[in-house]
Amino acid sequence: MNDTPPSAGAAPVTLRDQFGRGIEYLRISVTDRCNFRCTYCMPKEGLPWLPREEILDYEEIAEVVRQLAPLGLRRLRITGGEPTIRPGLATLVRLLRDTAHVEDIALSTNGVRLPELAPALREAGLDRVNMSADSLRPDRIVGIARRDLGFDPVRSLRAAEAAGLGPLKVNVVVMRGVNDDEVEDFARLTLDHPWHVRFIELMPVGEMRELTWEHVVPTDELLARLSRLGTLTPDAGPARGNGPARYHRLPGAVGTLGVITPMTHTYCGSCNRVRLTADGRLRTCLFGDHEVPLREALRRGEPLEPLFRRALAGKPEAHGLLQMQVGGLRALSQVGG
Repeated sequence: MNDTPPSAGAAPVTLRDQFGRGIEYLRISVTDRCNFRCTYCMPKEGLPWLPREEILDYEEIAEVVRQLAPLGLRRLRITGGEPTIRPGLATLVRLLRDTAHVEDIALSTNGVRLPELAPALREAGLDRVNMSADSLRPDRIVGIARRDLGFDPVRSLRAAEAAGLGPLKVNVVVMRGVNDDEVEDFARLTLDHPWHVRFIELMPVGEMRELTWEHVVPTDELLARLSRLGTLTPDAGPARGNGPARYHRLPGAVGTLGVITPMTHTYCGSCNRVRLTADGRLRTCLFGDHEVPLREALRRGEPLEPLFRRALAGKPEAHGLLQMQVGGLRALSQVGG
C-alpha cells in the first residue's frame, strides 16, 4: 500500500462558516446501525433503522468528498452507528484514499471487528483508528454495551497496532458510579503502550436521559484523580488528529492521556468540522438542528458546492447541549458522535 496520500498539493481552505472558521474535516456516517447498545449512545431496543435505499452508497459518499476536497477538505473520519458492520468498508476507504487533497482518513469504531478487519483496512488506505472502550472488565463491558460479543479492548488495540493503524486513540466515556473507578486502569495502559487514552465527559442526550448530570465527572476532578499516579505534564499529544482533546503524559509513559470536555469547557470556537449522515444530510453541528440535504441533488448529478456553502452560512456559533438542546437527536448513534 502507498502510504503517501494522493494529494496533488494542498488546495486552499475556501470553506468557511459565517464566523470565519475554516472547515477542513468531515465526519462520514456510513450506517445508523450498531452491534452494541451502549447506555449513553443508543436505546436498548435500538431505533427505527434507515431504509437501505435512503442510505448513500460508497460511490455517492466518495463523490461528496471529491466535490468538497478542492475547497479545502483535508481530513475524513468514517463513523456510524458502528461502521465496521457495513459490508465492504475497505472499498470506501480505497475510494477516499484515491481522492486528491485528502490527507488523513480515520475510523471511529467500537473495536469488536478490528482483529479481523484491521489488516484489510490498512491495506486499503486507512491511516488510523479511534476505538471506544468504556471498561476493561468483561462483565462491565457487557453491562454498558448491553451485548455480549466477547469484546477484548486490549486485543483489538494490539491488532490495530500490528496492522500499522496509528496513532491509536482510545475513547473512554466516563460515567460516575458506572466506570469512573477504572480511569486509573486506563491511564496505566499508556505507561507501556504508545496509545492515547482520551477521557470524554458524558453527554446526556435524547432518550439517554437515565444518564444525567449526576453521572458527569468534570474533567478537573478527573485530572486530580489521575495525578495521583504521578505528575501530569502537558503534552502535544499524537502528531495527527482533528479533535479538541487536551493531552497530558505520566512520568515515563510512552502514550498520553487526553481529556475532551463538551460539558465543562466547550471548544466550539475552534470547530473545523461538519458531518455527513448516512442518508446524505450535511449536519453542521453535532447538537444543532441545522442541516442541508445533499442526497437528492447528488443523485440528480447537480453540483454540491452551493449546498455546502448554504450549510456553512447557517452553522451555529456554539452547540446548545448545556441547555439540553440536542437538535432533535434521539441518540448519539444517529450522527456518529
